[in-house]
Amino acid sequence: MKIGAYIVLILFFLNACTLNEKEEEKKVSPSTSDLSLVVLGTVQDAGYPQIGCVKSCCANKWEESGPTHFITSLGLIDSKNNKTWLFEATPDFKHQTQILSESAGNEGIKMPDGIFLTHGHMGHYTGLMHLGREAMNANKVKVFAMPKMKNYLENNGPWSQLVDLENIELEEMKADSAHSLTNRLNVTPILVPHRGEYTETVGFRIEGDDKKVLFIPDIDKWNKWDRNILNEIAQVDYAFLDATFFKNGEVGNRDMSEIPHPFVEESLKLFETLPVFEKNKIFFIHFNHTNPLLQKDSKAQREVLEAGYHIAEQGFTLNL
Repeated sequence: MKIGAYIVLILFFLNACTLNEKEEEKKVSPSTSDLSLVVLGTVQDAGYPQIGCVKSCCANKWEESGPTHFITSLGLIDSKNNKTWLFEATPDFKHQTQILSESAGNEGIKMPDGIFLTHGHMGHYTGLMHLGREAMNANKVKVFAMPKMKNYLENNGPWSQLVDLENIELEEMKADSAHSLTNRLNVTPILVPHRGEYTETVGFRIEGDDKKVLFIPDIDKWNKWDRNILNEIAQVDYAFLDATFFKNGEVGNRDMSEIPHPFVEESLKLFETLPVFEKNKIFFIHFNHTNPLLQKDSKAQREVLEAGYHIAEQGFTLNL
């Protein structure tokens, strides 16, 4: 065999090893740190593929044997104190609690020590149904909710039954007031403007030993907020931000003013003056099924990644 052929063969095996390593990184495994945050889902409330969609964005997804994209949720792990917390109770709750438990290195499936809810839209709280008598009949799982969200759960069935039967135990949150989970973890709710048919909406600031995380999966527009998102990004180490739609007109059969979110194109323009190290903090999340950021190696994906931002991926873990 000629020298050139040997070189090609060696490069082939090196590339194959690299690809295998990347695939291994995507698998769920216990965190290497005793304080960490894991991405448990990245898509918008109705999931991906979305019901009734036969467009190119969803067509191939119907053929897959199992769900590959869960609805947006984060998990928090403090393995030193053997505790976990869940952000959002999504329709994929049963899968996400399993993944969170596995990521924490637990045997069997341990329910989270608390669930933090952002608001009362379908992708963010309806997973609580799995805690009821028709499912696991849980015992006093702590649920952190803002005042209107708490009132909604207490006074509307079937959620009120979860309260009456003590499947869940509600703990009221106050905006800008930190909840101390352990001596190493604090979570602070931050009010954001978003469609409030039933409840208010919050994002969260999560503070660990060394790192701070901002989580805002839903907001109407950055310029409608009474805070400056650039200042908020500057105060944290990582920011998981609403990227529901990439651009206006993306959902062709609906008036997008009725479902306001910051278009990714708008966010990119707003963030373009940030230094690279600030852009590196940002993880776009909460993708609608139409969002091209879900499409591997799309022009939109390349634009976002080449500009220095991240696209949140299910299973990704950060040490705090």
